[in-house]
Order: sequence, then C-alpha cells, then structure tokens
Amino acid sequence: MLVTKEFTFDAAHYLPNYHGKCEKMHGHTYTMQITVSAPLDPKTGIAFDFVKIKDIVQQKVLSKFDHSLLNDILEHPSAENIAILVWKTLKKDLPLFEIKIWETATSFVTYHGEESDNL
Repeated sequence: MLVTKEFTFDAAHYLPNYHGKCEKMHGHTYTMQITVSAPLDPKTGIAFDFVKIKDIVQQKVLSKFDHSLLNDILEHPSAENIAILVWKTLKKDLPLFEIKIWETATSFVTYHGEESDNL
C-alpha cells in the first residue's frame, strides 16, 4: 500500500552557477509529497498512520526549511537537490517510496532514492 501526505513550506533560494531568472534570490511556496510503502494491517485497516508521517516530516524537514534561505542548507538548492536531501533526512524514520517537490504549480521533481537506499 502506498500512503502519501502532502505539505507546503515557504522558502527563498537562488541558484549559483545558473544563468537565468533563478540565479537571483527569490521565493516559492513549495509543495512536497512524501509517499511511504507499507503493508495494510488487517486489524486496524491502516497501512501507515498519516499523523506519524506528519510528525516526522515536521520535526526533521519543515522545522528547518520553512521560512528559510535554502542556500544556508544546500549549496545548490534546486528542487532536485531538495528532494535528495529530504530523502536522506527521512529514510531512517519512514519506509519511503517516493518524494515529490513542486517549485510552482506546474513544475516538480520526483525522487525514488538511490538503489542503495532501498537495500
């Protein structure tokens, strides 16, 4: 069973070594989906508790990313690198399947981790 929880956070960033509008500091309201994979528990009818996902993501990710300058966290804070960092941050606490990060309503990345993460 795949269980997904969606979050939003506001943050600023600029993209060093990129030539275009995004090289200057600007902000986004990011949307982030965290999807975990877990078997359905026949006793509860629940595969993975949404509240547990929410609590872990709030503590480990949102508390650091929301209303921050992402360049203070990542050297190159692209949506791709944000997804990788979120995966690495959460992989010990959640049975991750997929992470999606939207920079805008129509632009997002999807990350499934490195093969070594799934061993």
